[in-house]
Amino acid sequence: MPLVIAMDGPSGSGKSSASKGVARALGLRYLDTGAMYRAVTWWMLEKGVPVEDAAAVEARAAEPVIASGTDPDAPTITVDGTDVSAPIRTRAVTNAVSAVSSVPAVRARMVGLQREIIGSGGIVVEGRDIGTVVAPDAPVKVYLTASEEARAARRAKDLAADPGASVTVTRAEQARRDRLDSTRKASPLTRAGGAHEIDSTELSLAEVIEAVVRLAKEHE
Repeated sequence: MPLVIAMDGPSGSGKSSASKGVARALGLRYLDTGAMYRAVTWWMLEKGVPVEDAAAVEARAAEPVIASGTDPDAPTITVDGTDVSAPIRTRAVTNAVSAVSSVPAVRARMVGLQREIIGSGGIVVEGRDIGTVVAPDAPVKVYLTASEEARAARRAKDLAADPGASVTVTRAEQARRDRLDSTRKASPLTRAGGAHEIDSTELSLAEVIEAVVRLAKEHE
């Protein structure tokens, strides 16, 4: 069977960089499921849909056409044919994505798309519900975490171009998102049974990648 590595964890834990590195090391594809939810959120904001209104989001959840590339060296995400790789990373999208992604109709549609992609061959998939919902039978499951301080510092660095994204502000926004993602009814963020927890607080990116690659090779 094709190797599927499920990488779950909260924002700022280093999932994206680690997942891409693992995919490169093992010659696998890569899928950022969070980017798919961000893409839907970006579309909702662009269309003026009140994202805190679950019914309004559900009514239009089937409209945006989401396409995600799986090349770890050049991951892509488009909405209705438009490249949205940059705009989905803004604070506006970040602060709205938890509300949109908590809508069951949105999650059902995205999970369906994600499973189609996973079914095409070996892949490293990152998100918040991969090991619990999207690919519960994945042979390798990882829950990547880090301290709140480390995660906030990493996110603030990613948002360095935004003058309002200080570490303090980013940490507060991150805590809010963690709370929403962990308590939502639809696929809450939680560690999957059988998942290997890796705390990246004191680890380098290379060390995290090495740890996951080791787990994958042990599975072989």
